[in-house]
Amino acid sequence: MHILAIDQGTSGTKAIVVDAAGAVLAIAEETLRPRYLEGGGVEQDPRALLDSVLTAGRRAAAEAGVPLDAVALANQGETVLAWDPATGTPLTPAIVWQDRRAERVCAALAAHTDRLAALTGLVLDPYFSAPKMRWIREELTTDGVVTTTDTWLIHHLCGAFVTDASTAGRSLLLGLEDTHWNGELLEVFGLGAERLPEIVSSDAVVGTTTAFGPQLPVTGLIVDQQAALLAEACLEAGTAKCTYGTGAFLLAQLGTSAARSASGLATSIAWRLRGETRYCVDGQVYTAASAIRWLADLGLISGADQLDTVAASSSESVLCVPALAGLAAPWWDSAATASFTGMTLSTGRGHLVRALLEGIAAQVAELTALVGADLRAPLSRLRVDGGLTRSRVLMQAQADLAQIPVEVYPSPHATPLGAAACALMALDPSLDLAETVGGWQPSATYEPAWPADRAADHLERWQAAARATLSPKEKQ
Repeated sequence: MHILAIDQGTSGTKAIVVDAAGAVLAIAEETLRPRYLEGGGVEQDPRALLDSVLTAGRRAAAEAGVPLDAVALANQGETVLAWDPATGTPLTPAIVWQDRRAERVCAALAAHTDRLAALTGLVLDPYFSAPKMRWIREELTTDGVVTTTDTWLIHHLCGAFVTDASTAGRSLLLGLEDTHWNGELLEVFGLGAERLPEIVSSDAVVGTTTAFGPQLPVTGLIVDQQAALLAEACLEAGTAKCTYGTGAFLLAQLGTSAARSASGLATSIAWRLRGETRYCVDGQVYTAASAIRWLADLGLISGADQLDTVAASSSESVLCVPALAGLAAPWWDSAATASFTGMTLSTGRGHLVRALLEGIAAQVAELTALVGADLRAPLSRLRVDGGLTRSRVLMQAQADLAQIPVEVYPSPHATPLGAAACALMALDPSLDLAETVGGWQPSATYEPAWPADRAADHLERWQAAARATLSPKEKQ
């Protein structure tokens, strides 16, 4: 079997053709650049998203030159838009998961925070879908339907009106245990009259498409981060991965228990496969590769490939809190701002670059500690993927600050490989999930080089710097 697996992300769309053994036969990528607006707005052109899916998919299919058996799609998770279901025409820009303009929606619903957490496992924050959906209805249009981007893309591929359980679980509109749209939640967000897509499993076949050649089943629908969790074989409770993409996202497997976090993290659906729902706990760093792009835009580096050559051997006590789009778990402060501290006249660009990389690693180290607290056992290792894993400086800083080994996934295609695994499960009921995604060996392993007391001292100073970036109301 050959699967065309498409990862539609924030900074680009990647399509691969993969066989049943996990061998990648072809790769095509299309770059996307979100628009960053004043007031915390982050938008994408929906037509550019669709064009990137079609172009990358067709290029990969042509390069592979083999008959395809299905197309799978991983999506951004919390990016939403309004569109006309009769024509498929977008009625608004795609409001990206990083967008903070729905903060006032969340502020108005603050009295519901505990109830929302109990029902959904999530935190009331503009990061998730429902606040942005409400904001679209109040600020942009009341026409059409308002959904996550996966529903719109799938509609264009095969005419279905669906989303998968993992994506629905990122909305603040889904009951976490029963995995259905929840009427109480819809009323809280003023979305009770909305037409919402059918929720399907990640191994459901939702239709067929001729967008990439001969007619293909459309299946393997899943959120990008959960797809990477699956690809990296985080199947047992307590196994965890972090993806370093536009943001950095740490997810830990919970198994079939939807245990709520006591540490300010989010609990959501990892996937629903073969009729079984698995859950995960997750934390987010809103800016990782987007912070590196910011450095490049300022002229401090030409691109991510320069990170390790420019970074100084030490930050010389310079600290960076890269909160360029606010801080997520455990602070959940969309108004937090980025900072560099500890600079002197001797501070150079190499110190700033290293401090920013250590700032990303420090946020992830905070998340590993919180996950360990929720699991009541510290993480023993962290599996990692994404473009920034090519930075040896960042990966070593991650091992040093988290004080655990960091294992680099051997393929740069974890997300589409996870979506492909879901599609393979749909096509062959005899396949075993562990056999489908297991057996990989890390391409590199980074062991902690710092002693524990040095890591603890650095994190204590970094935490103080992070608290200083919080908005006045969060400091109270």
